[in-house]
Amino acid sequence: MPVGRDPGEGCPVQPLLFSIVVFGSIVNEGYLNSPSEGKEFCIYNRNPNACSYGVAVGVLAFLTCLLYLALDVYFPQISSVKDRKKAVLSDIGVSAFWAFLWFVGFCYLANQWQVSKPRDNPLNEGTDAARAAIAFSFFSIFTWDYTDPSQDSSMPYAPYAEPSAGQDPAGVGGTYQQPASAFDPEPQGYQSQGY
Repeated sequence: MPVGRDPGEGCPVQPLLFSIVVFGSIVNEGYLNSPSEGKEFCIYNRNPNACSYGVAVGVLAFLTCLLYLALDVYFPQISSVKDRKKAVLSDIGVSAFWAFLWFVGFCYLANQWQVSKPRDNPLNEGTDAARAAIAFSFFSIFTWDYTDPSQDSSMPYAPYAEPSAGQDPAGVGGTYQQPASAFDPEPQGYQSQGY
């Protein structure tokens, strides 16, 4: 999911807002009326599929964000490691899927906007909204990413690491026991003072 997002952190604000901008601008100003015709038409090259795709992806991305916000609230209460793993893997998979859908949406809307004919919209109505939908489709590609939770400095505790068999070569993980040399009466290299 989105920039700086960790599993169990839900959907941050950027994808939620970007999806609102995309579907809101298309719904609000993406359809035009021609005085000579009695029907509305899509601003993107009169292609109703382009407007429908933008609205559908925007609405579904918004609902997906709400779903992952709910998962974020519920995530600390999940005690099973397997269930947490499933939540994290679904987060990664859904993030990749939505990044792909936004990429397709950006390419599709940009292409249909490029081939639109100026005579279809002589007063340039809704052009800013159409461009905003294209721009925020592009921005949305990068907000649906995955960040490794071990890189998160805001975590109140270190991530769980499985204890390894044998001696830890780095001497920093696994156990909380002090080495046997910590209890030596005189540590090496220290000379006792004689008074």
